[in-house]
Amino acid sequence: MQKLITNIVFTKNRPLQLEAYLESLYRYFPAEKIQTYVIYKVEFFSEEYESLFKKYPDCRVVRESNFHTDCLNVINQVNTKYILFGIDDVVFFDSVDFEVIDRAFDSYGDDIFGFSLRFGKDYIKTCGDLINEITVIDQQIYSIDWPQGRTSSTRYPFELCATVYPAELVKKIISGTMNNNPMIKKIFSPDAPLIKLLKKTKFARKLLKSFGYFFSPNTLESWNCRWCQNNKGKFPHSIYFQKSCASAIQVNMVNTTTKQFFDGEEDLTVKTLNEKYKQGYRFDLDFVAKNRPVGTHGEQECFKLIKEK
Repeated sequence: MQKLITNIVFTKNRPLQLEAYLESLYRYFPAEKIQTYVIYKVEFFSEEYESLFKKYPDCRVVRESNFHTDCLNVINQVNTKYILFGIDDVVFFDSVDFEVIDRAFDSYGDDIFGFSLRFGKDYIKTCGDLINEITVIDQQIYSIDWPQGRTSSTRYPFELCATVYPAELVKKIISGTMNNNPMIKKIFSPDAPLIKLLKKTKFARKLLKSFGYFFSPNTLESWNCRWCQNNKGKFPHSIYFQKSCASAIQVNMVNTTTKQFFDGEEDLTVKTLNEKYKQGYRFDLDFVAKNRPVGTHGEQECFKLIKEK
């Protein structure tokens, strides 16, 4: 079967959470229509990641050496109709029929920036955004005008958690943010000798940013989103959605030094969670499905672990 969506997911120091992302994705969406790439920042927990990747042999794993180059290489080889980005602390707890998403783009493509799997009608109503109703294949879906968004979520068009974008639109955005002059690319690329000399200075980062280079999922998202906001006349203004299907359950940072606690007593640093993972503990996805997060980011109360039998 022809793949419909290329899923590009980013991970660092979170094998337990990445497994929850992948398991929940394939629980609710047809694996035969999705080609997943995992861009993996190698730092800690290599053994656990290697074990996890063996469970998902159809995933194409890219071990990050230069984030910008690695990400562009994946995007440039995409031959599916759509791209779905993912972050390792996102979990899915419901689904939208891919046929509905595909038909929406076919019918209203000039109007759609992306089809969100994070937004639900009730949540958007509480934000105060105006909702338009559309019928696709006898199913009700909705849209909002992102340039008129009332919240940081609804006016943020290019996000990496759970939105389906036309692949050509993603390529257009990233190309638009880049300086495409061949000489500039050669002299001011992240691996160029000049940039390597300046690497330890703040100037190198600012210089690369000015030419459209990004260094991490955060900068890929924020810099490209800001460019879209500043060039909104070049893009469709609608984000479509049907119901909330995914949420980022943020319980820790990906570094190993920040101490964060849950319920006042449990240590949830990445090292602690990796030890739990090695002991056979996994994210309780059934608990999330029964206690559906309301917004785009779930409360820590959604994060429950259970031990595999």
